[in-house]
Amino acid sequence: MNSAEVLADAFGRVREEVHAAVEGLSPEELTARLDPDANSIAWLVWHLARVQDDHVADVAELEQVWLSQGWEARFGLPFGPEATGYGDSSRQVAAVRVESAELLLGYYDAVHEQTLGFVGGLNDAALDRVVDKAWLPPVTLGVRLVSVIADDLQHAGQAAFVRGVLRRR
Repeated sequence: MNSAEVLADAFGRVREEVHAAVEGLSPEELTARLDPDANSIAWLVWHLARVQDDHVADVAELEQVWLSQGWEARFGLPFGPEATGYGDSSRQVAAVRVESAELLLGYYDAVHEQTLGFVGGLNDAALDRVVDKAWLPPVTLGVRLVSVIADDLQHAGQAAFVRGVLRRR
């Protein structure tokens, strides 16, 4: 297995977890919050998809799927086009409402496809390319991609936890 295959497998596992957390849920379940300041499944999955979209598009020098495929308009959220959910307030979390699980998964899957298209063409040497000099040490492409995977899995796990609590009620 080469580096590109490892990355594709990792992003594939994220996709499995996202789908398991979202499929079959109603809009009400997707936006339910376990307490007034908790993150909803809709916000968690939208946020992880937005961060993946933002970060991968940046390092791949591609346009974000959110904009290039019209997902921003389809979601109709009250945020600017650059919003990813990072640092959102409780009120902003509550504003992430979706009409269906299919909409949320459609956007996530479109991001996933763009991600796979990019990582599929990588080799080991490409992963050493510095993509962010603002950190010490500077961030390489490999580190950035692993960071996205880790963040995605954490949020997908949180969404799965919320789903479990909602379904046990």
